Amino acid sequence: MKLIMAIIHDEDAFHIMDILNEKGYSVTKLASTGGFLRAGNTTLICGVEDEKVDDLVSIIEKKCKGRRQITSINSSNMSATESYVPYPVEVTVGGATIFVLNVEEFKKV
Repeated sequence: MKLIMAIIHDEDAFHIMDILNEKGYSVTKLASTGGFLRAGNTTLICGVEDEKVDDLVSIIEKKCKGRRQITSINSSNMSATESYVPYPVEVTVGGATIFVLNVEEFKKV
């Protein structure tokens, strides 16, 4: 058995969850925050049998595409006496970071 943890963009979360539920996967959704943009992410957790890992990962890969976005960088390491002028930066958002972990024991009570 494997534990799949997928960190995805908030905008993709409910669509991915709907697809996974339709295919019979049970999914737990956790709110999370990225470090660089400090923007909302979603972490999906799903336990699956070894033979279903490729199917689940391919669903996430197909539906979570990266996209370019203009944003202002938030500088948190400036002193109170410095002025801050935000400037726009183009970044890639979306996509997915997927972890596949071995599960030694699983119990549902």
